[in-house]
Amino acid sequence: MYRFGLAGIPLSCKGRTLKDAIEDTHRMGLHAIEIQFLRANVQERTVIDEVGIEPREIEDAIIVEVLRPDEEGNYTPVGINTKLEEDDIVLELFWNLAKSYKELRTLGDLARELDVRLTLHTPYYMDLVSNGELTETSIDYIVWGGLLANEVGADIVVNHIGLYGNLSKKEAMKNVVENVKYIKKRYRDLKLKPKLGFEVSGKQALFGDLEEIIALAKKVRGILPIVNFAHLHARGNGSLKEPKDFDDVLKKVEPFMKGSHYVEFSGVEYENGNELRLTPIKKGDLKFETFATALYEHEYDITIISSSPLLEHDASYMRAITERVIQRKMGKKVS
Repeated sequence: MYRFGLAGIPLSCKGRTLKDAIEDTHRMGLHAIEIQFLRANVQERTVIDEVGIEPREIEDAIIVEVLRPDEEGNYTPVGINTKLEEDDIVLELFWNLAKSYKELRTLGDLARELDVRLTLHTPYYMDLVSNGELTETSIDYIVWGGLLANEVGADIVVNHIGLYGNLSKKEAMKNVVENVKYIKKRYRDLKLKPKLGFEVSGKQALFGDLEEIIALAKKVRGILPIVNFAHLHARGNGSLKEPKDFDDVLKKVEPFMKGSHYVEFSGVEYENGNELRLTPIKKGDLKFETFATALYEHEYDITIISSSPLLEHDASYMRAITERVIQRKMGKKVS
């Protein structure tokens, strides 16, 4: 089964809401949206008139953490699986795509009704490597993204990892593994269902070539290696040329994906093994038709997300190319 979708709200979507995006994606004959959770404002406040209510049931707020005083008066996080008490302090998230968990659940119902698969992508500039201040923020965003994804029914939270900095690759891996294990524990404590996915990166200075992402998946059970073919092609300085090149990549990550792949695709400009920018799919030497040929030959169950600047146009283009390859190959078999 092939699903084609896009990273974000369709460019042609007039309403710019997630509801409009889901409906427009369905109308275009596409079946997946990677929700972009890239910017949000989180503010600390006291509990107002919500005592006795669970955070997920508040109708006009997204509460992502509850801080509760202990016997000594020190405030510590207790999660959101609790009823609010008078002395609690909450962290409230303000996001342009939804105003409450209830709204997210309604949007998830709509997506299921229209057969639009939802996933979620956290900010692109992340740091799970250095164990500095940005690492704490990055972990928070991944946890908050998990809360949003859980309510809207998104089944994967896709993440970047960050720069090596001054660390060796071995040291970087050690820190990343520890941080990802901690995030997984937070997901378990909050009873979050989405899987954690970590994306192949497109620059030499960034943690996350294909082998590192696979190694991370081996060290932390249950996480998913997310292949972004544009990043991979750039980092390999134009390495994806033949159907076999794509097939080799999918075979490497298949043991962790349990038969259902999730990948991203766009055109890309690169230099010396470093991505310069993503481009429309027709531009550059990363050919989708070559990838479609590999898909046909092995009949993968796969969701393909357009991260191209043209978003829905290139998602539809990929679907059309795949259909063309299938028709051509089947024609050859018949003849």
